[in-house]
Order: sequence, then structure tokens, then C-alpha cells
Amino acid sequence: MRRALDRLFKPASVAVIGGGAWCRSVITSLAHIGFDGSVWHVHPTAKGAFRDLSDLPAAPDACFIGVNRGATIDILQALNAMGAGGAVCFASGFAETGDGAGLNTALLAAAGDMAIVGPNCYGFVNALDRVALWPDVHGLIPVDSGVAILTQSSNIALNLSMQARGLPIAFVGTAGNQAQIGLSVLARHLLNDPRITALGLHIEGVGDLPALHALMQDAHRLGKPVIALKSGRSEAAQIAALSHTASLSGSDAGASALFDRLGILRVRSLEAMIEALKHAHLYGPVASGAIASLSCSGGEASLMADGGAARGLRFAPLTKAQDRALETVLGPLVTRANPLDYHTFIWNDADRMAEVYAIMAGGLAALTVIVVDFPRTDRCQTDAWDCVETAARIARDRTGKPIALLTTLPESMPEELATRVMQAGILPLHGLEAGLDALAVLYADRTPADPERDIVLPVIGADPRMRDEAAAKAILSEYGLDVPRHVLADGVDRLDALAAPLLPVVLKTRGVAHKSDTGGVALGLRSGAEVMAAAQAMGGDQFYIEEMITDGVVELLVAILADPAHGYVLTLGAGGVMTELWQDTQQLLVPASEAEIAAALTRLRIAPCLEGYRGRPAANYDAVIAAVMALQSYVCAQTGHIAEVEINPLIVTPTRAVVADALIRETP
Repeated sequence: MRRALDRLFKPASVAVIGGGAWCRSVITSLAHIGFDGSVWHVHPTAKGAFRDLSDLPAAPDACFIGVNRGATIDILQALNAMGAGGAVCFASGFAETGDGAGLNTALLAAAGDMAIVGPNCYGFVNALDRVALWPDVHGLIPVDSGVAILTQSSNIALNLSMQARGLPIAFVGTAGNQAQIGLSVLARHLLNDPRITALGLHIEGVGDLPALHALMQDAHRLGKPVIALKSGRSEAAQIAALSHTASLSGSDAGASALFDRLGILRVRSLEAMIEALKHAHLYGPVASGAIASLSCSGGEASLMADGGAARGLRFAPLTKAQDRALETVLGPLVTRANPLDYHTFIWNDADRMAEVYAIMAGGLAALTVIVVDFPRTDRCQTDAWDCVETAARIARDRTGKPIALLTTLPESMPEELATRVMQAGILPLHGLEAGLDALAVLYADRTPADPERDIVLPVIGADPRMRDEAAAKAILSEYGLDVPRHVLADGVDRLDALAAPLLPVVLKTRGVAHKSDTGGVALGLRSGAEVMAAAQAMGGDQFYIEEMITDGVVELLVAILADPAHGYVLTLGAGGVMTELWQDTQQLLVPASEAEIAAALTRLRIAPCLEGYRGRPAANYDAVIAAVMALQSYVCAQTGHIAEVEINPLIVTPTRAVVADALIRETP
């Protein structure tokens, strides 16, 4: 497929097949970007066009098929027979519609070994090799290197191509319904081009998970960042679960857990994607770290402090050497801090400004951000702001460390200036919100990626069966989880005698999920009489009696849910009957390491309770981690046949982590 895609993306000849404005626009796009190969228009009646594919002088390397869906299949078959390289299929009405599945199959059969992009997509613009199989306007210009952007939406691709923020875009492509070649396969091919510096993805659905995994292994090996905006929620992930977990660990949580594992940096807006891609193009991959902020306004310094803190960004403390150096340059009237308001005492003195910038960059910060909004060039004289660019260039050259210019408003940095500073190795960031969002993705603390680790894929059938609490606990006990002493009872006659060795006890009805919601649980029963009375109140004749765990420090939710789109998702959180109310959870992809589990526990809002709150004893962290690892071992051993397993609560004491309730849903 690599050779076929090379031929499609870097053709010597292009055939544009079809009439109308769309196909004429493709021919215009090829001319506009400077394509210097052969362009052959194929249409039975258009002036100057070849009447039929058989009239072409040779098999084309790349084709744009701009006809209806039925004719597309016939044309693909003819192109395949004559040895064409590949094609963009513009027509819609294939697998994305209810009646198009059969046509999709026919499309693939007709294409054979040809590479096809789409159908239902615009195609691509390759600004590196000056190729545009694109039926609309776009904003790309030829570049020698830059980022690649791939989307499943043609409109979003078009919109992104129009950015005026200084981002060099080398390739924009759309995947449509990905009948043959998925987004991840296209991305992997592009990322292996040394001229591509980073990758931006707009993803509606992950699709081929192994292909995404392979992409990120290549990205990690090549040291090229991948920035993604994931939209939509997979219905497949919304299993009709009987657990608390399904409402807390849906598709979006699964996507985030998967992206964290693979090292995909997830943004929440197209603007943040552009800003993060600029950073990726200039500086490549970065680890989490603290930043420095400078402005000549206390208001801007406050905005940076508040906005950074809200996003988990850390500001590097000033060293003693920095403090002394800043006092020497700025004098005693300026409060020396990070974020720094350096006032306007040195404004328009580029040398002294550069010295301050370099002092801040020379400390512990991984990135130094200079907050500055430039005046409108159409209404204002802007010479007085040239000092900022000059000083930033000097500081960058002097320290060799990353430096950014961040505007509070997106429109406050002209494209010409943004392009110029990018070429000087300085990062232009447009807008405080998008800029800080991008920096948070890059520099805030995050779970270290590990794309080499295997991903466990679920193979869930349509009708999983549920194991009741007794069966679930018996299974989990075999895998090393700590289960309370217990006894099963059929009928009420001997409940008091059965409970006697275990007192105090918990009495539960059997075969009911969410027993607490239906009056099926009685806690802290201290005598046989209390047990009998509780059983009478519950009704039924099947009961589960177990020892009452009386020294619990905290109750946790520990669950693993099969997300067909993303793998198995481990959820850790505040447990018990208030689980949904607290909404205090962390998600990891299975299998998670002990270190990842420990870090996730510390991120919970209830973490202080685990550590011993207000004189209470601390929970046994090691026991919790061991329980989670054992639960993962069970799920992984079932080779994808677990739909869901939940422990709620896992009662954590100073010495134990005890499975107080559990359910398992599995397929045969």
C-alpha cells in the first residue's frame, strides 16, 4: 500500500473524471498550486477533454472521480484494469448511508489493489509536492516542510486550511467513510515522510484500533507529535450495563484513556489544535514541565496565573540567581515573580527587554511565554512593538530555549508577523484561551505514554450473561482478590444459625443488581434476631450472608468495561452508594501499570481519605493496587470475553482491600 499511496500523493499524471463545477475546480486547484505533471480531463462532451478512459495516453498515477456513486464503481473497475495508481472518490451514498453497504463492497472489489481515498470526501492537497486533488478552495501554499492534517470531515479540512496563524501546513487530507484506507493508515504513511514534522487529526471515530496503535508506535519512534481533536460518542461503547461504571466510563473516557496510553495529545478545539501543531512543528515532542510567563501588565499576569492554574499548568519558581538578575535590570520597584509583570520601565529598550526575557528563559522553565498583543496594522503605527520581536529573537539565540509570543486575543498578531517569528524559531500563539489550552496539553502533568504496550481488545457478543454476586466473588477470589467470609442460604429457616459465626454481618438478597436501591442490603446486623428480621423485610428466599467489614477507611469503585472502540477501560473512583453523585473517577487503559494505578488514585478528590484524613488511619495503598492488578489479570485472561466487571465497593482498611460487592458480565 505504501507504493500505491506514494503514486497517488506524488503523481506524475492526474486524470480528472467527470464534468461540472467540482471537477473544473480540481483542474484549477492543480494549476493554482503549481502541479507540473500531466492533467487529463475525461468527459464525453467537455471541450478539450478525453472522451473515455481508453483514450488516455497512459494509465494515470492519480485520479479524481467526480461522478455519481453507480458510475464511480464502473470507472474504478476500468482504472484498475488499465493499471492506474489510485483515486479520490468524491461521490457519497456508500457505507455512510443505510442502503450503501452493498455498493461499498462493490467499490472495494472494483478498486482491487488500487489505493482509494474516500468515498464521500474532498481528497487532499499536498503542498510539499504541489498536488491538489481537491474540488474546492483551500488556503495552502507550497512549503518545504510542515505538519499534516487529516480529518473525516471535508468541511473541517477546508476550514483548517484557511488558518492565518503562521502554521506551515504540508498536507491536508480527508478520509471520508474510509472504505479501503483508514485515517490511521493514511496518517502513518504521511508521518514517515521526513518533510512532515507533526500530525493533526480530527477524529469522529477511532475505527481500526490496531492501525492507530501502529501509527503511534511509528510516531513515537520518529519523535513526531500527534495532536488530535476527537468528537462524537461511540454508541457501541454504551453497553446497556447494569453497573454504575457504564454511566461514568463511556466512549469519551475510553478515547481519553486510549490516547493517553498511545501518546496522542488530545485537544478540545480546532484552535487549540492549530496552536499545539505550531509548537510541535517548531520544538517536536516535549515532556511535562513548568513554564514562565512575562508581560508588561499586571492584568495580563493575573490572566496567565488564573488560566494556567485552571488548566493544571505549573509556573517555574524563580531561582535566587534569577531573582538577583531581575532586580539588577528592573530595579526594586518591580515585584519579581512568575508570572512576571515587568512593567513598562524598559519598554522599547530591546536590549534590556531581551535581558529580562533571557533571565526568565534561563531558569527552570521548559517554555517561556511572552504575553503581547500587537496593534492593528490598518489603523495604528506599530513600530513601538518591534522591540518585543527583537528582544525575543535575542533571548532565543542567547538561551537556545523555547520562547513563545502569546496574544490575549486571537486577532492581535498578524499572519505576516506569526510566519516571520515561526521561521526564527519563536512560537506564535494566537489567543489566551486556545494558547493556554494547547500549552496545557503539552506541558501539564500527564501519564507517560507507552505505545509499545499491548492493547487488550474485547470481542463481546450480543447478549452477555451476568454472574451474580456470589459467583463473581468466587471467580475473583481465585485470582487473588480478598473476599469477605460468607455463606449462601436458600430460605429463611436457618439464617440466624448460619450468620452466627460471622457476626456482625451484612445480609443481601441474591440475583439483584443495585441491591442498595431496592432495599436488598442490611448492614451491621449483630444478632440472629436482627438477621431474621431483615430477611423478613426484604422478602425472597435466596440470601447472601457475609462478615461486616468494620474498619474501612474508604470505599472505592474499581471496574473494567469493554469499550469496543478503544479497548478495555479501567475506572477507579469514589465508591459505594454515592458513586454517581460524587462523579470522582479516573480512567486508564487496560492493562495499566502499578505506577499508573497509584498516580490515578492520587488524582481522585477522595485521595486525602486514602492517606489518612483528620487523624484517621491511612488506607493500605499496596492492597488497593494489588486488587486492581488482580482484576486486570482476570480480564486479560478471558481473551476479550468480559463485557464488564465491577467491584463496588472495594472497602479499603489499614490492612486490606476487600471486595464487598461485585458483578461480572461475560459472553460464552
